[in-house]
Amino acid sequence: MGKKIQFSLVYRDMWQSSGKFQPRKDQLVRIAPVFVEMGCFARVETNGGAFEQVCLLAGENPNEAVRAYCKPLHEAGIKTHMLDRGLNALRMYPVPDDVRRLMYKVKHAQGTDITRIFDGLNDVRNIIPSIKWAKEAGMTAQTALCITNSPIHTLEYYTKIADELIAAGADEICLKDMAGIGQPALLGKLTKAIKDKHPEIIIEYHGHSGPGLSMASILEVCNNGADIIDTAIEPLSWGKVHPDIISVLSMLKNEGFDVPEINMNAYMKARALTQEFIDEWLGYFINPSNKIMSSLLLGCGLPGGMMGSMMADLGGIRQTINNLRKKKGEDELSMDDMLVKLFSEVEYVWPRVGYPPLVTPFSQYTKNIALMNLLTMEQGKGRFVMMDESMWGMILGKSGKVPGAIDPELVELAKKQGREFTDATPTRCSPMRWMTSAKRWTGTVGNMGKTTRSSSNWPCTPSNIATIAADRRRKISWPTCRPPKMPSSEPR
Repeated sequence: MGKKIQFSLVYRDMWQSSGKFQPRKDQLVRIAPVFVEMGCFARVETNGGAFEQVCLLAGENPNEAVRAYCKPLHEAGIKTHMLDRGLNALRMYPVPDDVRRLMYKVKHAQGTDITRIFDGLNDVRNIIPSIKWAKEAGMTAQTALCITNSPIHTLEYYTKIADELIAAGADEICLKDMAGIGQPALLGKLTKAIKDKHPEIIIEYHGHSGPGLSMASILEVCNNGADIIDTAIEPLSWGKVHPDIISVLSMLKNEGFDVPEINMNAYMKARALTQEFIDEWLGYFINPSNKIMSSLLLGCGLPGGMMGSMMADLGGIRQTINNLRKKKGEDELSMDDMLVKLFSEVEYVWPRVGYPPLVTPFSQYTKNIALMNLLTMEQGKGRFVMMDESMWGMILGKSGKVPGAIDPELVELAKKQGREFTDATPTRCSPMRWMTSAKRWTGTVGNMGKTTRSSSNWPCTPSNIATIAADRRRKISWPTCRPPKMPSSEPR
């Protein structure tokens, strides 16, 4: 029997890549025991990334959902993991260091075992502090290499980053192939290079199936020493999401690897429950195109995890552009037309902003620059006219160092606007800021102990404290932001 391969079910990312929003707490509690019954998963991704924010759509405290969701998995010996955006914690923009440090204590107390720490620029300065804080909190620190395909992202580039992260104390390495455009041959060589130098390090491969390379990539990384593979289940597997566990198991079993058996009755039960969640309400947020694989993604490199929000954005901008075209007597653009235009514009923008790996939040920034360029070019204003502070922050180095060189046109534009480039460490707070914020929080919303059961990103910003205070005055319950429950005889 060959090398043993374990599997993780990335249930959180399945939903985010399909349509962003997540099941409710009661639904997660129903399906978690079924994942146990399936018998093939050593890990389940339960939270992190956008989970905390999007659960609020249902008016729920997402952290209570995490506790309830993790409990049956832990009882069965299945490890749980989360996605962590390094400098940005669980948000789309930088979070104070003290809040990042607290987050790991909170998440570990809620039942999360492993944090997958990534930085959208692969800037180790944004990852290394999190390694220390995660381990202090009792979590496994898995650090990610954001995989993409460009002249800059070479084998040497990635192995150097892996060496630095392992030297800083990383327990595991994840090859985060967020767009599925990592070339299988490179991924195999990278896996071997890390394993040859650091045989004790666990390597987990995370690949999206969008452009069609993922199965070849899985085979390559496994043949070169990978330990764990991220997978999905129907009806949310494939498309721009992840390969299905059934296909991956079959392929690796026939390659001679030691893989677990799958309880197909339980698989069908999990499949039916997931479809039920889709049919009830979550399907309204799933764009049908996200179920379709596309080789067009190989050129633009946009990640599967943002496809749900991207299609919504594209629909909105299409309407505006078509209104402009009508006034000029030109034909309207279909969604397919817009998609091709957007992908082509991303290909134009990406090298000019320094080849940032297209993963949250820099995939959004790059896509938004391209999207705004389509609009302003339609208006006759040219490119790079509508860029907000987040987009400029990426270009100027405020969130970390981009791997490549910024185009001279953008350098000159920054100069004209009085903007300055920086190579300073992208930190956003002093070590003791949490204590000040903690006092303000206590004075506004009461007992600080509450924060261990509520979202770790709520404290520390004046706007959040003001929001809670306003909600209290309006008699909206916090943190669920729902009206207080009233007695009712009606079934729920």
